[in-house]
Amino acid sequence: MSALNILFGSQERVKIMRLFLFNSEEIFDLDLICERSKVSASKVRSEINVLEKAGLVKRRDFSKIIIKKNHGKITESKKKSHGFILNSEFTYMSALKQLLMNTQSLDGGDIVKRLAKAGKLKMVVVAGVFIQDPQSRVDILVVGDRISKNVLDRTIKNIESEIGKELTYAYFEVLDYQYRLQMYDKLVRDILDYPHEVLLDKIKA
Repeated sequence: MSALNILFGSQERVKIMRLFLFNSEEIFDLDLICERSKVSASKVRSEINVLEKAGLVKRRDFSKIIIKKNHGKITESKKKSHGFILNSEFTYMSALKQLLMNTQSLDGGDIVKRLAKAGKLKMVVVAGVFIQDPQSRVDILVVGDRISKNVLDRTIKNIESEIGKELTYAYFEVLDYQYRLQMYDKLVRDILDYPHEVLLDKIKA
């Protein structure tokens, strides 16, 4: 277990706390907390009770949009629901944000290892939330051969569940990336010309 998991009781609690801290204006019901944090419903109920008693989150009623698809037709309806929102007046909010919103504590080697399941990686660059720079175009850039978008999506969502924030990412096959680099593609230049951290680079090797 990491130091944060030990300090706060469990990995699940850390994930849920980060979810609320990174999305301070959003209301989450139990189903959405389960979906975004990838924590079981029983554990979410237990942890949210602890966080409510501590004063970190508070209850909030809201209208939830329900989307249904029937015979190809999509309909939307509103349903009153109960959820939770971050309590901005929590006494230790500043200290908690400094501790839990610092995603630089995530191991770069572990990120590369996870992403490698999506294909043959040649380059992995992180920016944005990983270096505390909200101006970055993307949080993760992946370059490789035979990249599976489905596997990459699942891997990114798993990382999101631990960070507590939705990530913006881009991926390219090696030849496409090299072409974009030569053509001074705006997206690629906006990533490489501004603060970032290279976790893997086999292209220059």
